[in-house]
Amino acid sequence: MLDKLKTIKDKYDALSRELSDPEIIRDQDKFRRLAQEQASLTDIVEAYDKYATVLDHIAQNRELMETETDAELVALAKEELFPLEQEREALEEELKVLLIPKDKNDEKNVILEIRAGTGGEEAALFGGDLLRMYLRYAERRGYTAETMSSNMTELGGVKEIIVSVAGKGAYARLKYESGVHRVQRVPDTESSGRIHTSAATVAVLPEAEEVEVNIDPNDLRIDVFRSGGHGGQSVNTTDSAVRITHLPSGLVVTCQDEKSQIKNKAKAMKVLASRLYDLYKDAAMSELSENRRSQVGSGDRSERIRTYNFPQGRVTDHRIGLTLYKLEAFLDGEMDEMIDALILDERQKKLQEQA
Repeated sequence: MLDKLKTIKDKYDALSRELSDPEIIRDQDKFRRLAQEQASLTDIVEAYDKYATVLDHIAQNRELMETETDAELVALAKEELFPLEQEREALEEELKVLLIPKDKNDEKNVILEIRAGTGGEEAALFGGDLLRMYLRYAERRGYTAETMSSNMTELGGVKEIIVSVAGKGAYARLKYESGVHRVQRVPDTESSGRIHTSAATVAVLPEAEEVEVNIDPNDLRIDVFRSGGHGGQSVNTTDSAVRITHLPSGLVVTCQDEKSQIKNKAKAMKVLASRLYDLYKDAAMSELSENRRSQVGSGDRSERIRTYNFPQGRVTDHRIGLTLYKLEAFLDGEMDEMIDALILDERQKKLQEQA
């Protein structure tokens, strides 16, 4: 670990020298890239500097204990040694965590997709509950959310909706939401009081940048048509809705929320790019090491990840076995306790892999 830390420290110092070079300062693109690279190392370097200082103080105190003849000074050195050793252990744990390779997508914005699963209208209403939960969570975190495409039921349920969530670290926190979400409750339409189970699927994709996904226009089929509202009502009388089909992959994206065909096309292209990026990323990960892909955050949407039980007022995440008895608050966007636990679980697994 010390060798790796020394290498990172040397890299940081080299970047500092480069960033003070007048020629690099004049090249704004290169300066920005190097500054970002240095910033990504700052937390590790600062922790390493503290660690080196603590090790130096420990060495000084031990030498004093071995060579000093004054009993009072020896006692003082011995007294200082215990908190220094505690600080050393804490810094070692912090450095181990900081050395875990970061997901390069963590700082990206998110394309969030919710689709009603089994359960008919009740599943769609649950999808609406999930949408409100994520919008409230985004608000609490200072993120901004924009609807890209939606297909709602007359009762306000969600058949399918795609939302863009923008903010620092949005993907780092929301990526754990990918999967099947199950609800257990008595529907308003159920006169006998019988508990129904329904489900909705959530997909969280890192928003792709243009440089990451090169989409050949020749690979696209773009259809335009008239937008339709609830019950087949016409939203407007122009062909503003856009459907984009990516022929090589078969991916299809439809957007009709805007009255402008240009805006709908731009939104659809944004969603398509993120889906393609996710598709290529998953394929690459699978090819490199299928066995090392963790259940958390892997994008595996085939398994139930969480259950929302209304009669008992609880929400359970099945990946880490955590149950919180505050369902109402959770659905109001108070999700950090669950997400923090998922992040800690993933971190511990990565530490075990490194051991």
